[in-house]
Amino acid sequence: MLFIAGERLPRSDLTYLAFRVAFQETLERIVLSRQVDDGNEIFGYLTEVPFLSGVAPHVQLDLLADTWSRHISRRRVQGSLIDESVLYAVCETAARIAGNEPTVITHCMITGPKTCSVEVDGFLPGELRNLHLGLANEGDFLLISQFEDLEPDDSADLKQQFRLDLQRLEEMFEVLGRWFVQPHLTARLDGLLTERESQRAGFVINELFQPREASE
Repeated sequence: MLFIAGERLPRSDLTYLAFRVAFQETLERIVLSRQVDDGNEIFGYLTEVPFLSGVAPHVQLDLLADTWSRHISRRRVQGSLIDESVLYAVCETAARIAGNEPTVITHCMITGPKTCSVEVDGFLPGELRNLHLGLANEGDFLLISQFEDLEPDDSADLKQQFRLDLQRLEEMFEVLGRWFVQPHLTARLDGLLTERESQRAGFVINELFQPREASE
């Protein structure tokens, strides 16, 4: 079970739907990008968080799988800034799609591994956003991009002013340079994808983006 700022992320149909829509849409964009070879690598659900917009799309899915696995775990896990970023981004992505392309939401519900009783109507975008707005996190992950163009001393002063935990910020910088996905991706997506979807995702991500020695 995942806790954000001391509050448990609810195990609800809305949570499931937000993660599922964000994963599937990013995966499809990866497939499309490889087909058309448009040279655009800045896409995926995590572009909702400015500082993480440059994270490789397949790594975004790896991070989503990590957060999802903590959410469905029986262990109590205190969320990191990455978890907070992922939650914010999946909710905002799903909310945007629910407002602009509600048929995509319906398709994700119909084809998924669980029965979902969410109403696809005009209230859904707000309900999805309320998933992260209803938790008491302070949105530190949205502040980090403000420090990128500052001198080191000015940046340090501003971080101290906002009382940011520097240790928690480190992982945000670390994922920017990550390229390969971690092992057992599909196992970490248990309950989010059907078996067929899981196999396809494993091929698209693991076979194409894991180190050669890890896949042999």
